[in-house]
Amino acid sequence: MKIPFVSKIKDSLPKVSPSLAKKTSAPSPQVTAGQDVAKLVVDPIAQLSQGMVSIQDVIAPGALEVDFDHLKIGNKFFRTLFVAGYPRFVTANWLAPLINFDHSLDVAMYVYPVEGKSILDELRRKIAEMEAEIQTDIQRGKIVDPSTQAKLEDARTLQEQLVKGAERFFQFGLYITIPADSLEELNQTSKEVVSTLGSLLIVTKHATLQMEDGFKATIPTMVDRLMITRNMDTTSLATTFPFTSSELTANEGIMYGINEHNDSLIIFDRFTLENANSVIFGKSGGGKSYMVKLETLRSLLFGTEVLIIDPEKEYEALTRVVDGEYITFGFDSPSKINPFDLSAVYEEGENELGLKILSLHSLFKVIMGKLSPTEEAVLDRALILTYKMKGITPDPATQKKEPPLMEDLYKALRGMEEPEASSLADRIEKFVKGSFAGIFDQRSNVDIKNKFTVFSIRDLEDALRPIAMFIILDYIWTKIKKEMKKRILVVDEAWYLMQYPDSANFLYSIAKRARKYYLGLTTITQDVEDFLVSEHGKAIVQNSSIQVLMKMSPAAIDKVSEVFYLSEGEKHLLLSADIGEGLFFAGPNHVAIRVVASPDEHRLITSKPEELLKIKAEEEAKAKKTELPPL
Repeated sequence: MKIPFVSKIKDSLPKVSPSLAKKTSAPSPQVTAGQDVAKLVVDPIAQLSQGMVSIQDVIAPGALEVDFDHLKIGNKFFRTLFVAGYPRFVTANWLAPLINFDHSLDVAMYVYPVEGKSILDELRRKIAEMEAEIQTDIQRGKIVDPSTQAKLEDARTLQEQLVKGAERFFQFGLYITIPADSLEELNQTSKEVVSTLGSLLIVTKHATLQMEDGFKATIPTMVDRLMITRNMDTTSLATTFPFTSSELTANEGIMYGINEHNDSLIIFDRFTLENANSVIFGKSGGGKSYMVKLETLRSLLFGTEVLIIDPEKEYEALTRVVDGEYITFGFDSPSKINPFDLSAVYEEGENELGLKILSLHSLFKVIMGKLSPTEEAVLDRALILTYKMKGITPDPATQKKEPPLMEDLYKALRGMEEPEASSLADRIEKFVKGSFAGIFDQRSNVDIKNKFTVFSIRDLEDALRPIAMFIILDYIWTKIKKEMKKRILVVDEAWYLMQYPDSANFLYSIAKRARKYYLGLTTITQDVEDFLVSEHGKAIVQNSSIQVLMKMSPAAIDKVSEVFYLSEGEKHLLLSADIGEGLFFAGPNHVAIRVVASPDEHRLITSKPEELLKIKAEEEAKAKKTELPPL
């Protein structure tokens, strides 16, 4: 059926359909069903000059064709779909695939509030019916229908929330109109939309024989002529809000990976957020270190200084390629750090010596274990005495003198009369005279001058690693305070520090104060339970503007889900993620990420044993080829 509008009308014109007869504004002529249009239509320009045609008639399309499964308006084809079925659970931003669909769509949502009392009465009746059905099945020895059980659970939960006033009840209608330039394009796009929503367990249907009403429902007049609705509570309705951003592409920063929602690039500058800290969680082999290596390598190109604490010697090859400095700590290592070093930088309102003594208190609690209040008091007096013997007092002018060593603290404790002092001296004796001598009781000979510096503690025993990490962190923090630069500090396997409240508190204090010194702290851990069980661990997460969750183990997913408020879909994503895939949180936005590297970058940062052996064999073969033949 074709209805002509204002255009060049030929002599042979159809009669106006009764359903489409309309009354134009005076002094336009009256058009009634069955009347010959040819007698009324004249030249549009002449009609305008005589005031006989409205603006709507002028801008209207040349013709409208209504088919049972599509509309043709002018040269454009349209088809309206309605959502007939929803999954049992929907997540926030579930409309994102529709909103980000690679084709123009007209989407209309209708929300109708429903009176609570009538719904409660209806729920009570439905619950009674389902309970009776289940009871009857049990009495007859039948297997209870799982779908009825699920519906009953949902109905009871909703009833409880409605009674408490925590939720309200609504009816929700969702319609999608698809425009296309041809019928073939319309059919193809319709299949893609249906398939996209089908992947989310959302069932869509064509508004067959109601295309005209469906089209009118999605134009800005917002009159719902289809009235195909779904019951929803407040929480479910909130998830339909369609403008949640899944884009994390900025004009500056480095590329972290590919946005798996829409294949856009995740380009971000962590220093543009309220703080530049980040935390990365994931199981072993999930791609945590791979992502951090890629980030540090790309950050280095933009002039950012990088400092890394490396427990497993994963960054050695990368350090060598970028001409960085790789510092190894161990019994035979020449590199030494004195934990008693002061920054010799005076800041208004800060007592540098007092802060250092507080830091040493935390360090010696890690070394000695739990201390009683009396032992803490004795240790405090011994530390003050140790610095005083070197002529160092709270006066900033004295703090440039040579700092004491652990041996000086040992002597100060031995010289004190309290019995607790002797006990404390015994606990640190192995670091001064015993099996651990020479590691932490020497003068510092390390200086951070390179743009890429890595501290390796792989050669230390597990018992010494938390102590070494604490001392290195304290040393780095002392150096950072001397000169403000754009820096990234990476602490790999941070769960070592979470084992002790004092070392956890020290890492948290760095995370809290890093922004002041233009520092971004990156903490990486595979032992999620050990990290998040500590209140300091949770505080570090809260003080990190960027959070990355990689592939998770089933044992850790519940704890992570609780801390990060993950939906069921996000939990399944983390459990089934491939290597290098996960969730990327940046400020208020978060997206699914896939970390990608160029072949040259991959060669530098891979830690897979089979790939490392292959690279080593290639390098050896290349070296043999370049050897000069004997004369």
